[in-house]
Amino acid sequence: MKKIKFFAIGLIPGLAIVFFVLNKKGASCSGYLPNSRVIAETLSKDFKYSENFKTEMNTLKINEKFLKDSIITKGKIDFDKSHAQKKPCPDYVLVYPEKNPTYQITYEKCEENVTLNSLKKLK
Repeated sequence: MKKIKFFAIGLIPGLAIVFFVLNKKGASCSGYLPNSRVIAETLSKDFKYSENFKTEMNTLKINEKFLKDSIITKGKIDFDKSHAQKKPCPDYVLVYPEKNPTYQITYEKCEENVTLNSLKKLK
């Protein structure tokens, strides 16, 4: 029983210190999930747009800033429809927003760049 008390006396303050230190630095586990990793890699590459994609962007009045800052950043990768293991360039289907999706984007993520192939309005 004495060992448990000593263990608790060290554990509780230790957890509190770690929690506050990591919280101040903004550490979180959300960046390690597959969806977050694919989106972060996508945003770090150069974008190329297919003609079809450019036409749909003009038709739906979507600019590049909204595309990158909202649709891609806050979107959700549909791994059931994507081919993440395809070589040399895996292709992904991204929906935005996560609940009740309005837009669907299909794109290929290669080593150097991302080619956005299609943009669809779902509703």
